[in-house]
Amino acid sequence: MAQAIADTVGARRIGVRMAAVAWLLAAVYYFYQYSLRSAPAVMMPQLSDAFGLSALGVASMLGMFYYGYSPFSLVAGAAMDRVGPRRLLPAAAAAVGIGALLFATGNSGLASAGRFLQGAGGVFALVGAIYIATKNFPASQAATLIGATQMFGMAGGSAGQFVVGPMIGSGLNWKTFWIAMGAAGLVIGTILFLLLPREETTQTSGSWLKSTAGAFGTVFKNPQSILCGLISGLLFIPTTIFDMVWGVRYLQEAQGFDYASAVMRSATVPFGWIIGCPLLGFISDRIGRRKPVIIGGAVVLLGCLTWILFGPAGVLPPYVLGLVAGVASGAAMLPYTVIKEANPPQFGGTATGVINFINFTFSALLGPVFGWVLHHVSDGAAQMKLEHYQTAFVPLLFGVAIATILALVLKETGRAVRSPIAATQEE
Repeated sequence: MAQAIADTVGARRIGVRMAAVAWLLAAVYYFYQYSLRSAPAVMMPQLSDAFGLSALGVASMLGMFYYGYSPFSLVAGAAMDRVGPRRLLPAAAAAVGIGALLFATGNSGLASAGRFLQGAGGVFALVGAIYIATKNFPASQAATLIGATQMFGMAGGSAGQFVVGPMIGSGLNWKTFWIAMGAAGLVIGTILFLLLPREETTQTSGSWLKSTAGAFGTVFKNPQSILCGLISGLLFIPTTIFDMVWGVRYLQEAQGFDYASAVMRSATVPFGWIIGCPLLGFISDRIGRRKPVIIGGAVVLLGCLTWILFGPAGVLPPYVLGLVAGVASGAAMLPYTVIKEANPPQFGGTATGVINFINFTFSALLGPVFGWVLHHVSDGAAQMKLEHYQTAFVPLLFGVAIATILALVLKETGRAVRSPIAATQEE
């Protein structure tokens, strides 16, 4: 009897270690794809010259990432529940690498297709990492683990600016960067194929299409799911559109910073995510509540954005404003925990896919809109002014305010409001 218990405990420990390795590999892949997502912000002038496009044209081409990322969120979520990450992540990483190589061709059509492929393959990283974390570790650690996952992503986003910016400024050719990143994607895909552990997948009765449609129906019909997607999307846009596409240009043209300083200041936002995502997740798990942390983060983010667009320059110490904005906007990841807690556990991957779809549909649809408004209010000027950026991006403030209001009506799903028995079973 004692030996059987020891064997069970030993097997459980091995399983946890294998799950930890799988999660870490998926998180590293997420780091890689996020670095590709953010890197173009530091090479906008070079890309404009290389492709013969205006800043608006380049922004539209880069936005193809979200046209792949958003719909394939649904595919990734449903497929993860059906076949698991072992069969999906290696091919997805290779697809991102191929997308980077297509972008390096310098042909605008192939580059757009490559950017779409980067998004379509890249979404499997986040969905896979969250799927592994929430399936193999206690629910009481869910927000912390999801925050840690996003920490890896934003570390990649920060590296895409902190590291790549100085390299481009020192003369690195943009094509060389994308070719190297394409090769890295193929290598990561190979490593994932060799090291991700096999797992048993749940066999569902009936056809794949019927079971998948049922899962989507359950998640989409839940009002909590829609609220989670809206809140997360509205809190994400300041990062995905304002900072990662226009941040460096805004700081150069509207605030008068040189290129190197603009890159460093813009990169503090994703660096703040590195701190904020796991920190806010830990606080949420610690107090057993989600809503107060989401609302608090949204309010701080609103204040930071208001100051960035309309506040006097030079009053606050350098880098503080961007860093605090990044930390606060880490609250955008907490709805990823809420949507999983608000839906049946067997639909965990589908729920993650749904919130990712709603979230990044905002970026896919609104990215070109912000670019068009900026182009319109500046009358197509080669160099835009502060008032142009203020007019174009003031809707971000209303978006964050709406997210705060929606969070007030969101149903609390944290441990503190669940039954003592259920909370004990999750420990």
